[in-house]
Amino acid sequence: MAKQQTFAGEAWRRKGKVTRRERFLAEMDSVIPWDRLLGLIRPHDCAPSGQGRKPHDLEVLLRIYFLQQWFDLSDPAAEDAIYDSESMRRFARIELGDDKVPDESTILRFRHLLEREGLTEGIFEVVKALLDEKRLMLRSGTIVDATIISAPSSTKNKTKSRDPEMKQTRKGRNWYFGMKLHIGTDRRGLVHSLTATHAAASDISQLEALLHGEETVLYGDQAYWKEAHREAFEEAGVRYRVNRRAPGGNRKQTESWKRINRARSRTRARGEHPFRVIKQLWGFTKTRYRGIAKNLARAQTLFALANLYTVRKKLMPPGATCAL
Repeated sequence: MAKQQTFAGEAWRRKGKVTRRERFLAEMDSVIPWDRLLGLIRPHDCAPSGQGRKPHDLEVLLRIYFLQQWFDLSDPAAEDAIYDSESMRRFARIELGDDKVPDESTILRFRHLLEREGLTEGIFEVVKALLDEKRLMLRSGTIVDATIISAPSSTKNKTKSRDPEMKQTRKGRNWYFGMKLHIGTDRRGLVHSLTATHAAASDISQLEALLHGEETVLYGDQAYWKEAHREAFEEAGVRYRVNRRAPGGNRKQTESWKRINRARSRTRARGEHPFRVIKQLWGFTKTRYRGIAKNLARAQTLFALANLYTVRKKLMPPGATCAL
């Protein structure tokens, strides 16, 4: 039976403008493979049955979890946002007149379930498989890149210490404390591989984990340059298009190699597009949780959603409308 519409919901439906948030949520709603993701999570759900409080619907909790990623919400803030925003309630399939909004403890337990069972990696793999089926993920080449995610350096917390898994590193003239995300993308900027380390780890140390093995060409910035790697890749038939690093530093780089590096960077720069989405659009510039594993789980979900966001126009059904 259809849910009874509240006065607030009816007034919202009759408004004359589709907001950017509403359009974004409607587009993402239409391209996320809900059935596959729920099929992945449902076997791990341990919700109580029989007497007692009725468990919340898994799809509702998954939708709220995605809202947390897009709008950088903590568990309490996610609960508040559902009460505050009609567009978020519609995306989450919640009607205040009929449904009980999951509280912050329920949202927390669902997030812990995804982290504990490794389901965020499963979400990433499900989305990657979907893009492979749609022939949107290119397999011929890989672009490798990394970015620093800052962590709180303050010791004003319960343990009176900084996160022991995070480390400090220098980039240019500035020092950063936190972790580093390493990704491998196709030539369109769709992420197919992901790892995480402390910030002091070198970019090149994660190169092997970022390759899928079917590459015919490899792109990367100068942090990935190594003469031994160039020889090995070219011997294997892979074109090595990593920006060359001069033995004496960039100041001693020849003009011809500067031109070559600039030409390679026009392709390599596409590997930075996913970082723009998750950091600038969705606010993942600082770790929210202690430890690399929990923040990697968040990154796996974010990059899965970023892949869908990047090709959403190609995935949307013909004639789809931007309305919740």
